[in-house]
Amino acid sequence: MYAWESIQFVLDYIEDHLRDEITIEQLANVAYLSPFYFQRLFHKLVKVPVYEYIRLRRLAATCKLLQTTKQSIIDIACTYQFSNQSNFTRAFKKAYGITPSKMRSTQTIVNQYEKPDLLLHYVMVDEGVPLISDGIVLEVNRKKVDETNYILGFVKEIPITDIMGGQDTGVSITGELWDTFHKLKHTIPGLTVNGKECGVVFAQGAKEGHCFYLAGAEAMTNQTIDNLYCFEMPAQNYIVYNFEAETFYELVTSAEYKAQVFMSHWMKKHELERGLFAVEKYSDTSKSPANIETWLDYRKIYKTERNK
Repeated sequence: MYAWESIQFVLDYIEDHLRDEITIEQLANVAYLSPFYFQRLFHKLVKVPVYEYIRLRRLAATCKLLQTTKQSIIDIACTYQFSNQSNFTRAFKKAYGITPSKMRSTQTIVNQYEKPDLLLHYVMVDEGVPLISDGIVLEVNRKKVDETNYILGFVKEIPITDIMGGQDTGVSITGELWDTFHKLKHTIPGLTVNGKECGVVFAQGAKEGHCFYLAGAEAMTNQTIDNLYCFEMPAQNYIVYNFEAETFYELVTSAEYKAQVFMSHWMKKHELERGLFAVEKYSDTSKSPANIETWLDYRKIYKTERNK
């Protein structure tokens, strides 16, 4: 058994027992390691201490109950091992910047700390061969766009951490941007009939540690409209990774995070790096399975660059 496999067993165990009391000794036994070495290996592979990870996953679970049930906040807190409502509210606000009651009343979209799938750091597949792993189906191909595509929507400069997926918490700025687009989409002229909704990430002109994010949809031509931004997706070659999940919520949370992890590994193995922008194209969000195609601008890494 590889070291990462024992920690993956632990991650699976934690996910199944978020409502129960969990101790380091229990988890070390699951991993067949001493408590000392278990904690060191967990932190190395998961990037956070054990109890911090458990706390973040419990908070993520409470978010779902807050948004989908009428269960009282104190009951939700006790269900996930928080000693009382005040401790829960304090931990929740520290993670997300808002209180549980505020999130419930406004249905605020927040970034979650997702459960890692450590396999994605080590597995490799060829182009055109689907990878199936823990709730995600992913396939990588190279495609060429023959004509410039136009994407029209609302743009905002955001911290890069907001789009990293799975490793950051807080109110989702991109989620707020999508809310704005969906409210006003019917008023925007020039969008392609039955065109796909698209999210665009580009760094040109952004300050350090930030990027620009556009929430919009395919448009027929390049247009100048007040308060809107038109992104030109140039005719060129792209790395395209297509991934799907059972629901749209899973697609834009855990599945997207896992896809990012895998693609970082895949690009490095193929001596490629991301270029200046990426375009996400969404399938019909009402259908299952939900699907995203991400088109990556890229460039080859040459030996002289690798040796620097």
